[in-house]
Amino acid sequence: MEELTQQKCVACRADAPRVTDDELPELIKQIPDWYTLKTDTVLQLARKFKFDDYSSSVLFTNAVADLAEEEDHHPAILLEWGKVQVTWWTHKIGGLHKNDFIAAAKTDLIYLNK
Repeated sequence: MEELTQQKCVACRADAPRVTDDELPELIKQIPDWYTLKTDTVLQLARKFKFDDYSSSVLFTNAVADLAEEEDHHPAILLEWGKVQVTWWTHKIGGLHKNDFIAAAKTDLIYLNK
């Protein structure tokens, strides 16, 4: 299987398939620092990133925003002093698509290369 970081998000339509219960464990294994959560019955991927100061948090947030524009897939980002929470899900399908796992893996790369 090709690494998630080597893949590109694809344009999603409202009828795009959600990640199945069988696919979820294999995909989540590739991004072990992420967890799933349900918000208003929508399954999402989330991770909290820690930083030593506010400006580092802002720089990371901006890098994730650049990734979102590049992939044309946009997360919820909560920026605070010393931490940033990033939450990926696919709005059009009201749940998780493979794009979310690709974007999460690329978010991890940004954090590792900070």
